[in-house]
Amino acid sequence: MGYLRGGMAHSNMVASVMFAGLSGAATADAAAFGNTLVPAMVKKGYTRPFSCAVTAAGSIIGPTIPPSNLMIIYGSLMGVSIAGLFAAGILPGLLICAVCMAVIRLGANRFKLPPAEGRLSLWRIVVAFKDGFAALLMPVMILGGILAGAVTPTEAASIAVFYALVMGAFVYRKVGWADLNEMLIRTARITGIVFLIIASASILGWWMTFNQLPQAIAAGFLAVSENPAVIIALILALLLFIGMFMDINAMLIILAPVLAPLAASIGMDPVHAGIMIVLALNISLMTPPVGACLFVLASVTGERIERIAKALWPFLLAEVAILFAVAYIPELTLFVPRLLGLTQ
Repeated sequence: MGYLRGGMAHSNMVASVMFAGLSGAATADAAAFGNTLVPAMVKKGYTRPFSCAVTAAGSIIGPTIPPSNLMIIYGSLMGVSIAGLFAAGILPGLLICAVCMAVIRLGANRFKLPPAEGRLSLWRIVVAFKDGFAALLMPVMILGGILAGAVTPTEAASIAVFYALVMGAFVYRKVGWADLNEMLIRTARITGIVFLIIASASILGWWMTFNQLPQAIAAGFLAVSENPAVIIALILALLLFIGMFMDINAMLIILAPVLAPLAASIGMDPVHAGIMIVLALNISLMTPPVGACLFVLASVTGERIERIAKALWPFLLAEVAILFAVAYIPELTLFVPRLLGLTQ
């Protein structure tokens, strides 16, 4: 990306796409790039708020392009194919990257971005690719195995963990015996939290179904209008508004059993509805006052949340536009799953 003006900002976005195939969590992406790319961008002449804004905008690509923690939870809660959700998230994630890179390019003068650093060098790309080839195989193994039907998401996760352990311990030599204890403890904590969330969500879902709350809320929305386009707009407005004040995992547990049946009642494909809900929740990770990615970046970079949020608005508006496009154009979501035979 060095041959483009603002090359490191573009690189940040492309790196977010690559990292998305590994982490599945926006906060993990924000923390990783906040500690590495933001200082590097500041050193190259970018302002710290803009560097943080680019990182925040790119971080939501992580849980959009598979694997995605939110998609796994949504699929488990609603009985929707996780492989189908994974495939459906690929194109929206790439669109987010493309539109954010367009914002960077069009706003180069306004943001006072550094000039290009030279011409595109195929040899440099080949050398960098060779050095990172072993690491780049991991997202290929995860996504390729799941989408080809060779392994389940759970089996792909196990293979990826084993591969990462081998690479970290014997190829890159960054993981030692002392690190394994901490890894196992953190894994147990995260797994325990996830199981508690799913168990609690199952109880809450049963209670809501027993009391017919989804039907009541659906009737309330339909009382406003029976036009599918209006219903979709109301769903998106609700998710984006509540996302400003509430944790996305809690939102997913509470709202998915309500909104998914409502979306089905207007004829939306379950996978399409799932990606729409997940993408809206992802965007709420970078909206103040409770945007988790903003707090992570403020913590690791020392920048004020208000300054990050101010620089973030062009990216936020662009990503909301992508959200509405995904919601109203089903093919943006369903093209890849249909191509792979994962949905009808």
